[in-house]
Amino acid sequence: MISGLDILLLVLFCTGASFVQRVSGFGFGIFIMTALPFIMPSYGEATTLSGLLSAAQSLYVLVSFYRFVAWRRLLFILLAFVVTSFFAVEYVAAVSDSCLKRLLGVALVLLSLYFLMMDGKVSLRPSVKVQFSAGALSGVLGGLFGMQGPPAVLYFMASEKDKNSYMAMTQLYFLVGNLVMTVFRARNGFLTAAVGEAWLFAIAGVVVGSFFGKRVFDRVSADKLRKIVYFYMLVSGMVAVFS
Repeated sequence: MISGLDILLLVLFCTGASFVQRVSGFGFGIFIMTALPFIMPSYGEATTLSGLLSAAQSLYVLVSFYRFVAWRRLLFILLAFVVTSFFAVEYVAAVSDSCLKRLLGVALVLLSLYFLMMDGKVSLRPSVKVQFSAGALSGVLGGLFGMQGPPAVLYFMASEKDKNSYMAMTQLYFLVGNLVMTVFRARNGFLTAAVGEAWLFAIAGVVVGSFFGKRVFDRVSADKLRKIVYFYMLVSGMVAVFS
């Protein structure tokens, strides 16, 4: 059974993660994985819960943006993602939780520093090569750490011309990717009763965070929100590395 404090933390972090993703188009896994490895019984279960909650949030948002989806700009990035995420999930099944938590911390620190320094300075052409590269790296980050967003976001920022198309493509990508990884994780025994119980409590945070995120989507600067998330990533990563 999950304790009352853990339930409260789950809902709060899920609300924050959903809010961030609804406003900026990504960040759910980055935000919530700073907490889930310390709440769930195992690291593998933490990534599974993160993926299921992120999939629910993406579906919730996608309903409003589906008409903006262009499948041809998703095909190759998804194919690359499926292949690399499979092997990344297999690696999670073979490595100790303590090692993975420290790897997560290192990844958070490096990603936060990269985005703080390079935010808005990276420009990519939406080519097939870029799709494969972004999808492959996204699959590794998603399978290992439950945060496949950053490489994919760089691609979608380059390929989509307006924020509605950007939101539609990112949310469909995250939905399909997380469902695929859930199958891989279930194969390795990470889809447990504890994950199901936690999901039932935390899903309330998806609704609340998405609701408030929608209200500020047109009003709040996504750039400022992203920088706040990057600083949060940096601090959380350092805590995970040295704890």
